[in-house]
Amino acid sequence: MAGMAGCGSNGANNSADTGKLEVVASINQWGSVAQELGGEHVDVTNIMSKTNVEAHDYEPTSRDIAKFTSAKVSVVNGADYDSWAVKAAQSTKANLVNAAESAGIEDGANPHVWFSSKVRVAAADAITAAYQKADPDHSDEYAELNKAWHSKEDQLEAKIHEVAGTVKGLKYAATESVAWYLADDLTMDDSTPQGYAQAVANESEPTPSDIKDFQDELKQGGITMLIFNSQEASAATDQITSAAKDAGVPIVDLTEQMPSEYSNLLDWMGALVDGFAAAAK
Repeated sequence: MAGMAGCGSNGANNSADTGKLEVVASINQWGSVAQELGGEHVDVTNIMSKTNVEAHDYEPTSRDIAKFTSAKVSVVNGADYDSWAVKAAQSTKANLVNAAESAGIEDGANPHVWFSSKVRVAAADAITAAYQKADPDHSDEYAELNKAWHSKEDQLEAKIHEVAGTVKGLKYAATESVAWYLADDLTMDDSTPQGYAQAVANESEPTPSDIKDFQDELKQGGITMLIFNSQEASAATDQITSAAKDAGVPIVDLTEQMPSEYSNLLDWMGALVDGFAAAAK
């Protein structure tokens, strides 16, 4: 797939011609961070940049794998989210940044780690370190770009802290645990019915009983908002979102891959925080 606009090449790795550091990211949200931290010194190519497929299900082409082979720095998500990319990157000599591992998140944990403040910061610092190792001549400039990125992350953290003051302890439910880290940073309470949540976590179909329990929870009025991953819509989520609408429960609609209207991960996260705040009113 082509890289997102402003975050790399058109799919062709041309860093050898431009003199830039060649970087490959498995998913566009980490690719956007890699671009900001590298500025004019890097050429970032994203393997996945569309919201109609998630990394769990993605089947890389031979051309995708070849991009990792020629990269000087590879950025993957880890935590079993993009195993195909981790495997491809590990087989090369590229400096590898595993976002989940950078923050101590192990395989088997919730893999949607870009929603976590802790992981974003750790991954950004790991990317900068990888750039400085691969391209020491521009080490000071990478340090300055890292400082600028942290300033933006600090602004996002301030927003999260502010909104947390109004949503702390509020109960939410989710069709998938995609935004769990963000909701946790906002100090909200995950009240997704256990049977449904367990089924989704195991990548199995929720039973009719699981769906009914979810619908009943929404009708009872204790759930403040429903978080819906529209990238994984199904007959089951249709029933749940319909129940939320009937019960007047606000729905926060989001995707796993960063939507095209956002040029970077932090702007996307800021918009989602605003969405959570609006739903809580």
